[in-house]
Amino acid sequence: MDFELAHSIFIEKHMALRSGEWKGRLARGHNYAEKLFLQQVWYPLFQHFDHLHPEYEIYDWNRKSQFIDFAYLTPFGRFGIECDGFQSHVKDMDREKFSYALNRETFLTGMGWKMVHFSFDDIQHRPDVCRMLLHMVIGPRMIRQEATSFTAMMEKEVLRLTWQLGSRVRSKDVIDQFGVDFRTARKRLQALVDKGFLTPVVRGEDVRYYELKGVSFEHL
Repeated sequence: MDFELAHSIFIEKHMALRSGEWKGRLARGHNYAEKLFLQQVWYPLFQHFDHLHPEYEIYDWNRKSQFIDFAYLTPFGRFGIECDGFQSHVKDMDREKFSYALNRETFLTGMGWKMVHFSFDDIQHRPDVCRMLLHMVIGPRMIRQEATSFTAMMEKEVLRLTWQLGSRVRSKDVIDQFGVDFRTARKRLQALVDKGFLTPVVRGEDVRYYELKGVSFEHL
């Protein structure tokens, strides 16, 4: 989708979800720098705005309301993204503001946020650096989540296969069904044993097959 259209839909969606000061903050706070970040950094990386929230309200340790430019709220973590201009964030900062900024960052870290800052100069003139750094922060967590999701899906499919085969499954059945090697098949089956879904049936020193253990089909 064209960026301008995607951006328009994104902002209209969040404006429709808000009211009062929260809506006013979005209207006032989402300006040139924030849009340029989305256009030059975010959208080229992700091609969507899923889970991204502009001008997101947070609270400090005194329950004082603050807004961050973007919150990326995902199953694999909470990320706060700030687009910092030199004038407003450095040159005009006094000692008290400087201390508060550091304390707020530490507080948010303690609350489980991963904060990411980009200077407006880099967003404008070096967006490739910003994209690289953003990918370094978010990419590994996203990959781990996808891997976890794939593993869970694979385990469910192995349980379904076991049910279809009359509550018994062999490593060979998993290999033939999913096209994996013996090591992967045994690893998936052992994981289901460890979780209490399957019971290994041993003859001599070898596992002959695995039996389904107390799993109802509707839960698969």
